[in-house]
Amino acid sequence: MLEVTLTVALLLILAAFVAGTVDSIAGGGGLITVPALLLAGLPPVQALATNKVQGAFGAGTAALVYARKGHVRLAAQILPAALSFAAAFVGSRLVPYIPTQTFRLILPVVLIGVALFFALKRGLTDADRHERLTPVLFTAAFVPAIALYDGLVGPGTGSFFMIGFVLLAGYGVLRATAHTKLLNFASNLGSIAAFALAGAPLWKLGLAMGAAQVLGAQLGAHFAMRNGAALIKPLLIVTSTAMALRLVWQML
Repeated sequence: MLEVTLTVALLLILAAFVAGTVDSIAGGGGLITVPALLLAGLPPVQALATNKVQGAFGAGTAALVYARKGHVRLAAQILPAALSFAAAFVGSRLVPYIPTQTFRLILPVVLIGVALFFALKRGLTDADRHERLTPVLFTAAFVPAIALYDGLVGPGTGSFFMIGFVLLAGYGVLRATAHTKLLNFASNLGSIAAFALAGAPLWKLGLAMGAAQVLGAQLGAHFAMRNGAALIKPLLIVTSTAMALRLVWQML
């Protein structure tokens, strides 16, 4: 089993704090933690599994902070969260059997599209707008599809949930951010359950990074609630673009 030095562990914990802050606002925390875990010497599957462990703490904390301030009713999200968990579990179990290279080829284009949508779309504020999918259809079709993707591939899941809540469910930007977090938390748990069956996560490291995620997520969620769309939109554009560029760099 890989052992990391104290210095490396402390740097990973710092990376988790920064990632938790960013992720609770606009998603994309994995853009920071996954490369950090890989640079620390973890094999790719172990890095992804450990990232899910620490990322669950950040998403769960952000969901609680938003709920306490009245931006989301967690009880109303139990069914979507259960579907998110199940779909991500299935996705992660299918990783050895389904080639994901096609996803990785088109993902940069999709992420740039997300960035352009939030950069160019006028009228994206914290006010709700007309929904294009009923809550039942959104829960039954969109949520499992994104969670399945999270289990299979992962990058950009928070951004995809976010754009779905804005474009399809008609939520304002801050409300969409708040509702994204529990679903992302549930999909992380689903992936963790699947990876745990294969013994992939480094639990001690993941839990230590998770503690830093808790602190970062609280800070980021408070920033988001204070500034709303004025902060969330530009940070979402930056993180989506950065994820796309990183994926292109990996392919090249």
